[in-house]
Amino acid sequence: MSLLRRTSARLFVLFCVLLALAWSFGFSWELPESWKDTGIMTSSRARIAQAFSTKKVSVDEIYGLLHLVTGDSDESQHVLTNKVELDPTKPITLDVYAAGSKNLNWDKEMKRLNTEFPVVVFSKTYCPYSKKAKNLLATYDLEPPVKVIEVDLRDDWNVLKALLTRLTHHSTFPNIIVRGKSLGGSDDLQALHATKSLVDVFKKAGVYVRNKNNQ
Repeated sequence: MSLLRRTSARLFVLFCVLLALAWSFGFSWELPESWKDTGIMTSSRARIAQAFSTKKVSVDEIYGLLHLVTGDSDESQHVLTNKVELDPTKPITLDVYAAGSKNLNWDKEMKRLNTEFPVVVFSKTYCPYSKKAKNLLATYDLEPPVKVIEVDLRDDWNVLKALLTRLTHHSTFPNIIVRGKSLGGSDDLQALHATKSLVDVFKKAGVYVRNKNNQ
């Protein structure tokens, strides 16, 4: 009797293995009517398909900051300062930067920012290095144009400085961001320009250089 049970168990395991292999290779078959009514197989396939279809691209926190500072509303500079418990030296969720915008699709927002504001300069109005960097960028006559954020004119300037230090590992101004990545400051920008590498950086970022003298 025990031998019969072991044989039956082995046959059942073998059947399950063959069934799994057939399913994984895409073979189709007709289910018994009693199984069709349960919806077991179809629901399992649906769950697996959903798991793959809902896989999202990771969006760096820097895009949350860019979303906030490139907005048209003056209230954007109060979003971070109004949160007393916020620590800019530690990671912040993208929801905080969304400032109440529900159901914001960050994958699409990242693409929009890369398209509309591929070059963002965090500057200070009185800083000679910021002026030097902005003047150099102006000679390239970029399209889309450079988006300049004058940090010292914002109420959240101290928070922005801490955030940029953590996110870009560059703590001074200016801080030039190209498609979410920091090029560094004025000296870094001048070095790229001197070696004629800066135009290649812009081209790879999808930015058109109008000034032919810099091409």
